[in-house]
Amino acid sequence: MTTLTDHVTALVDAELAMHPKATRADRMLLDDFRRLRARHVPITVTAPGGATTTCIMVTRSNGAYTMVWLPEAELFSLCVDSFFGPVDIGVHGSALACFSSV
Repeated sequence: MTTLTDHVTALVDAELAMHPKATRADRMLLDDFRRLRARHVPITVTAPGGATTTCIMVTRSNGAYTMVWLPEAELFSLCVDSFFGPVDIGVHGSALACFSSV
């Protein structure tokens, strides 16, 4: 039986394997992503309006942002770090697209 964290790990691994490394900027992005990649564990995220939901952490904080997997939407999401934990800021999509939007 595949767990949710196994599913997220497989999605991220597949995306990293497909991403071209043609330019220096691509290599830098991939290096940064790999450096911040977290063990995929559940984390509570605050959604717009104050509701909370359980997501899967994909990257550790870079000091301002954390990236998570939104299970209900089946999308990656960029969250701003706050005193109360990560807050979904509405940047959703593929892992590298979200990560590179910072």
